[in-house]
Amino acid sequence: MVYEAAENRYKSMKYNRCGHSGLLLSAVSLGLWHNFGGVDTYENGRTMVRKAFDLGITHFDLANNYGPPAGSAEEMFGRILKTDFAPYRDEMIISTKAGYYMWPGPYGEWASRKYLVSSLDQSLKRLGLDYVDIFYSHRPDPNTPLEETMAALDSIVRQGKALYVGISNYSAEQTTEAIKILKQLGTPLLIHQPSYSMFNKWIEDGLQDVLQENGVGSIAFSPLAQGLLTNKYLTGIPDDSRAAGSSQFLNEGQITPEVVERVRRLNEIAEGRGQTLSQMALAWVLREGRVTSVLIGASKVSQIEENVAVVNNLEFSNQEIVRIEDILKS
Repeated sequence: MVYEAAENRYKSMKYNRCGHSGLLLSAVSLGLWHNFGGVDTYENGRTMVRKAFDLGITHFDLANNYGPPAGSAEEMFGRILKTDFAPYRDEMIISTKAGYYMWPGPYGEWASRKYLVSSLDQSLKRLGLDYVDIFYSHRPDPNTPLEETMAALDSIVRQGKALYVGISNYSAEQTTEAIKILKQLGTPLLIHQPSYSMFNKWIEDGLQDVLQENGVGSIAFSPLAQGLLTNKYLTGIPDDSRAAGSSQFLNEGQITPEVVERVRRLNEIAEGRGQTLSQMALAWVLREGRVTSVLIGASKVSQIEENVAVVNNLEFSNQEIVRIEDILKS
């Protein structure tokens, strides 16, 4: 059956301007880091992408090594683009990245011009696209001059392979220098993608100020702390959860009684707001308008539906903020 996007897809979603650019991003974006690779069910991934678009999500975030296996998330998304979204390409923001290990040898990771350009060429083939909307340097490279990395991003835009460029996992100091170099080259930095959540507030120590002062947008990954900021672990560790598996990002040892108690108290505040904990955690990241978009992951449609509903309640009272901060400090 031919896919037709929901006619009311833009009715409820909130769209935020990305820094000082002309680009608007959906307040909620869908990341294909997990659950969209070659080891995952294609039809489930396809159903989730369709539902996300029907709910107003226009931004889909990938990277060269997403899967597993590496590259398979881009391949899956490329198939979905071809079968379902060809008529809607100009309504979508598609991003990808390069920086982490992708292939053997000295040119298969980090941020040299050789690696970034080669990787993007491979990504475009897997996606079946002539260009991506945003291309990121996925992490800073301690052994490559920042001037080389930024010059590669600039040339990628000039070659028409990406419309905008971003960086991810860069410190405030590295970001300041990257902004300066790209400005001199004539390709402004559009966006930074850092990790950020109630349990991981490192960007508040300088990076957010740098971005705001220079008109650069931001999109937060892991806003739910790998699932800790949901009600999933309030009564134990489910057998099908990430913590019960072999994930390198969340394990049973991290779910301490102290963490569970903190989550329980946060959940009480969320219930008082008429939200799930995950919705409140996303709203907290988006508070004050300093973050352009939150990047969610999903393994089923219901999770996307739940998280998108955050746009219905984004405001916090001063009392709620104080209570939340007290819990986070405990």
